[in-house]
Amino acid sequence: MLRELPAVFTYSQARALGVPERELYWLRDKGFIESIARGMYRRHDLDPANIDLVEVVLRAPAATLCLTTALARHQLTDAIPASIDVALPRGQRHPSTIAPVSWRSFDSATFEIGRDIEPLDDDVGIGIYGPERSIIDAFRLRHLEGPELGNDALRRWLRRRGSSPARLLAMARRFPRAERPLHAALEILL
Repeated sequence: MLRELPAVFTYSQARALGVPERELYWLRDKGFIESIARGMYRRHDLDPANIDLVEVVLRAPAATLCLTTALARHQLTDAIPASIDVALPRGQRHPSTIAPVSWRSFDSATFEIGRDIEPLDDDVGIGIYGPERSIIDAFRLRHLEGPELGNDALRRWLRRRGSSPARLLAMARRFPRAERPLHAALEILL
């Protein structure tokens, strides 16, 4: 029965797969599964570093790592965010989580631009903005994040093989608040 359960699952998912309530609690009490949030469990074979991210994506399937969190995962900043920066399309409810999350609401019309899926385990993946989109968002939201974040990320990105300022500017055209300052920064750095 344990092998049929996803690496992270909810009480409802386990019941839908035919796990009796008594057996679910027995698995928990014997240490085969662990409660990670209210009504949410994980098998012990899940990488513990991803538990917070799995909780986020199970509570909000459209969740997408953004800003400092995405830049750190792309190794474009040394900043260590105090909480996980997660974007949802504007109008979607920001669920409460045990994980420390800073929820952001991004425009639904541009939400999918530069968005990829990063696998967390065999069953679950979380959205993440690619390096170009993350840099654009750092420039677009520099009034909240500070100008250093975007400038530092852009400098690091330009040193990478295959970085294309033309492609970055083409994507930035979809974000009017970012295009002008990003263009100015590129003129200085190039």
